[in-house]
Amino acid sequence: VQLQASGGGLVQAGGSLRLSCASSGRVYSSLLMGWFRQAPGKEREFVAAIRWGSGLTYYADSVKGRFTISKDGAKNTGYLQMSSLKPDDTARYYCATATSYSTRDYDYNRWGQGTQVTVSS
Repeated sequence: VQLQASGGGLVQAGGSLRLSCASSGRVYSSLLMGWFRQAPGKEREFVAAIRWGSGLTYYADSVKGRFTISKDGAKNTGYLQMSSLKPDDTARYYCATATSYSTRDYDYNRWGQGTQVTVSS
């Protein structure tokens, strides 16, 4: 099973983008899909996650109220709707799956290749 992230791009501050994470295979209801981001020179950080079965969501404080994570089970695709974007949101965004909730990247075992998001001021 492979994950393919897409939807990144260049946007002005205050703008919006929607990222997608398509799985080549079924995402089982027991799994959790998360989004991480990594800016140049910084460590990869947790952004948001969603339990595939229940739809329960989790957010980093830095994006709460601005980002929304969702899923389409029929399409085996997860989404990250990003609004009110700030230059500090500039990073490469990765999706990944895990068997339980975690904000630590090493707890996620399958990763997409990432998609670049650049927010200009």
